Amino acid sequence: MASESFDLVVIGGGPGGYVAAIRAAQLGQTVALIEKRSALGGTCLNVGCIPSKALLQSSHHYEAARHEFAQHGIKVGSVELDLAALMARKDKVVGELTKGIDGLMKKNKIVRKQGAGRIAGLGKVAVGDEVLNAKAILIATGSEVTPLQGVTIDEKQIVSSTGALALSRVPKCLAVIGAGVIGLELGSVWRRLGSQVTVVEFLDRILPPFDAEIAKQAERLLARQGLAFKLGLKVTAAKAAKGAVALTLEPVAGGAAQTLEAEIVLVAIGRKPYVEGLGLETAGVKLTPKGFVEVDRHFCTSQPGIYAIGDVIGGAMLAHKAEDEGVAVAEILAGKPGHVNYDAIPNVVYTSPEIASVGLNEEQVKAKGIAYKTGKFPFAANGRARANAETDGFVKILADARTDKVLGVHILGPSAGDLISEAVLAMEFGASAEDIARTCHAHPALGEALKEAALAADGRVLHL
Repeated sequence: MASESFDLVVIGGGPGGYVAAIRAAQLGQTVALIEKRSALGGTCLNVGCIPSKALLQSSHHYEAARHEFAQHGIKVGSVELDLAALMARKDKVVGELTKGIDGLMKKNKIVRKQGAGRIAGLGKVAVGDEVLNAKAILIATGSEVTPLQGVTIDEKQIVSSTGALALSRVPKCLAVIGAGVIGLELGSVWRRLGSQVTVVEFLDRILPPFDAEIAKQAERLLARQGLAFKLGLKVTAAKAAKGAVALTLEPVAGGAAQTLEAEIVLVAIGRKPYVEGLGLETAGVKLTPKGFVEVDRHFCTSQPGIYAIGDVIGGAMLAHKAEDEGVAVAEILAGKPGHVNYDAIPNVVYTSPEIASVGLNEEQVKAKGIAYKTGKFPFAANGRARANAETDGFVKILADARTDKVLGVHILGPSAGDLISEAVLAMEFGASAEDIARTCHAHPALGEALKEAALAADGRVLHL
């Protein structure tokens, strides 16, 4: 049987891989996409971003019906949780979106291959018993859960994010190891549904990539909602018994160890690049000291003709970052100037309230020695937030003290994940704080808080 030949063979059908395949096909390339899962979309769509947001939305409605409807004059009877129906809705959302991606593959005439892809030589990719010829190969295999020494994940009592998205009952007590995005989002889901949630974090703060002032206020708000935090503690062991798991916690700064018992333990300490079984060593593809695929500014690996994008090359492990890299590499392969502005990549945590950021945080600005000014505005002074009874949080803008150029924007508050888009666009165009301040914003709208923060950076806030 003759081998099929393609301009581009993509290994990995997650956001970065399938978007790269689509863009390459749009540019006239013949493309094959290899994915070992039966469904496209990668971790993000199948066991990550999408199912977690579906559960966050459903659990938010449950929480609102129990505790918030009354203040709006809405009386409801006894509110009961149907966890099976909630999970079924989550699965339906995932199923609909994966079918949509299948449709995009057909529309763009992309050849789909199911199985584990492996680089089998120069310009060759093996999948099962088949070998595909490729002018260019793109590695877009993403990442996998980072294990924790002394803690064995069984997806029953000790679970990863995958297991936490599919629990068959609400645990009485849930311990979350890791106060990052995944831990806080899934901890919030199960707290709303009735679990007693304790978050254990090695560092002395939550959300280390985010602005410290934002993270500190977020911790207060989440604690007020019922999440308990144990910071500065290292989990050194986990002993599972019938109905409970005992965690051994040792203070990072020294001191006596303590024990925390929980019905379910979620390990959410981060993710690592997925490079297993790709044949990278045989192909001569170099890895960084931390195990990521090494690439140049054009996403080319140490081997000509082999490229890589997304989580597997490091940087922010975000689906939208991988998508932009996928578009960029497809355009580079077609002779176009593909580019990603890494200074304008937003980051969002979909807790309540949401947390979003773009650009430098205040600690980074100080570390770079940049003279800066700060503008802040609370949602408590925003008319729409008041009308919506969502007044927690604030907007914070950092601008260069000399040029007024926006250096970073940080939002803790309602719809922060949507509001940050304006800030991303502003930074993409090199806007000043005054540019945002002089942009007419609809009233009443949450976005006015961003305008007021920009005004505050110049000392002329209007509604505070």
